[in-house]
Amino acid sequence: MRLTAKCDVALQQSFDQTIRLMKKTSRRTRNQMTMHDVAKLIGVSPMTVSRVLSAHPTVKKETREHVEQAIKKLGYAPNPAARRLAGAKAVRIGLVYNNPSVAYLNELLLGILDASDRLGCQIVLEKCGARNVRQAIEKILADGLDGVMLPPPLSDSRQIIELLRSKNIPSIAIAGSPADAAGLSIGVDNFEAARSMTKYLIALGHRDIAFIRGAPNQLASAQRYAGFCAALAEAGIELQPARIKQGNFTYKSGLAAAEKLLATDNRPSAIFASNDDMAAATIATAHRLHLDVPTALTVVGFDDTLLATTIWPPLTTIKQPIATMAKKAMELLVQEIRLRATGKTSEPLQQISKFSLIKRESSASQSC
Repeated sequence: MRLTAKCDVALQQSFDQTIRLMKKTSRRTRNQMTMHDVAKLIGVSPMTVSRVLSAHPTVKKETREHVEQAIKKLGYAPNPAARRLAGAKAVRIGLVYNNPSVAYLNELLLGILDASDRLGCQIVLEKCGARNVRQAIEKILADGLDGVMLPPPLSDSRQIIELLRSKNIPSIAIAGSPADAAGLSIGVDNFEAARSMTKYLIALGHRDIAFIRGAPNQLASAQRYAGFCAALAEAGIELQPARIKQGNFTYKSGLAAAEKLLATDNRPSAIFASNDDMAAATIATAHRLHLDVPTALTVVGFDDTLLATTIWPPLTTIKQPIATMAKKAMELLVQEIRLRATGKTSEPLQQISKFSLIKRESSASQSC
């Protein structure tokens, strides 16, 4: 418990530092590479490089990829001040959030910070509670935003999406299950990811597997649970309702759920928690009860946030590329904003990112 508490404090400090970075102008020293160097390396014009950097919608996908590879190879960092002097309009992006997972938000914000610096965007942050989401949206729209990013659980809200549409403000749903198939979204296949993790546990010899569900107001929670159930059915394993506990994607809810599952003599051999926060809480509960992980209990999670490698033992989990998805979401949203400036709009897009199963020391064969 003591170790996990320290990790929680470290994650909160990291999150707070990221927020501070996003609220002030970056003062990093830029290198001496220029846009002309990038253009010369791959044989395009400096204007093409400029259009890629500003996420202009007319650039072909192949060209964009070549320019991005050249930028990475040369270590080129565009100077936002120079771009403003050249007449490029700064894009203002709003991020409204109320996700309770500090580890998750930290990954998300790091990705957004990286992309906003590269694209020359200004980020407006607004935290909201469950009861004042509409007010938070109205507040940041009053700041003259060009677009809005919606992380979960807001990405599941049809009310918010319709509000933004009524204001003619483009938005993108990140890492959730979009409530509007006509818009922009990016995420992973939660059903297939949870199914893959459950199949992995079954392959290790586990048959008595418990599951801690995520927040009931997020569609991703239902999809992960459905993937878990599907894998059990495919293996001919009967679902045990007593092994299913409700969580809320928070560390505290994970403690409560794990206590119910472990504070009896009839314990499961493995617990699949719907995110890393609840999995970390499960490991902490096991330690308190003097249960060795993974010898006496296998614990797995979902997301692969920083928390997964700051607890002991390191957590086997599904890697959802949160920071990468945040970067791509920024690019897609800026492209849409630029396109609307020409009087057009993009086609609906639901981009599915690849997930991966990361095996670490918190999981083992039941025979161990």
